[in-house]
Amino acid sequence: MGDITKGQTTFYSNAEGYWKDVAPTVDGMLGGYGSISNIDLNGSKAFLQKFLGEGEGKTGSGCALDCGAGIGRITKRLLLPLFSTVDLVDVTEEFLEQAKTYLAEGGERVGKYHCCGLQDFVPESGRYDVIWIQWVIGHLTDDHLVDFLQRCQKSLRPNGLIVIKDNVSYEGVVPDDVDSSVCRDLDIVHGLVSRAGLSIVHEEQQMDFPKEIYQVHTLALR
Repeated sequence: MGDITKGQTTFYSNAEGYWKDVAPTVDGMLGGYGSISNIDLNGSKAFLQKFLGEGEGKTGSGCALDCGAGIGRITKRLLLPLFSTVDLVDVTEEFLEQAKTYLAEGGERVGKYHCCGLQDFVPESGRYDVIWIQWVIGHLTDDHLVDFLQRCQKSLRPNGLIVIKDNVSYEGVVPDDVDSSVCRDLDIVHGLVSRAGLSIVHEEQQMDFPKEIYQVHTLALR
């Protein structure tokens, strides 16, 4: 058990060390693929708008949470245009400090900046209409991801939605020693979502990304 705990500690500390050396820019957030940002955001907007609006089962537009927010790329271009208030959580303090400048226009509608790893973060109960989790689940162990999703579920408003958008491998779990993360295949992600007691209400593959990168899938959970 001690070895497992030590391994987890190294897994997280190595990731924190990696991100501290990354430039607080859009290109830095996207690992040198800043050119895909518009494609990514347009795909995310089309996905999310399927759930927002008035009527039975629709998700509200009061407050959203951007998980692994970095400098606020998603907050600025996706969430702030759609929600009254957006909170950010990221493990790297420098990114959140840069976000305050990056989000200066519209920044009065940013609610809270949380500097915390998701494995330790406890979102406020009943606060969020949408929790957006993009390109960060690979930095959580399986058990911590399940626990975090369960905490997220408790923090949703009625008809609230959790969205995971992330890389998926073709088979199994592929470790990345550079940034201390893992990439899971879709079946494994589905299994972890089920373990958390959540259901997938919609799922899509992000199209038009470069062929040399992993497939990216977006899952809406309730």
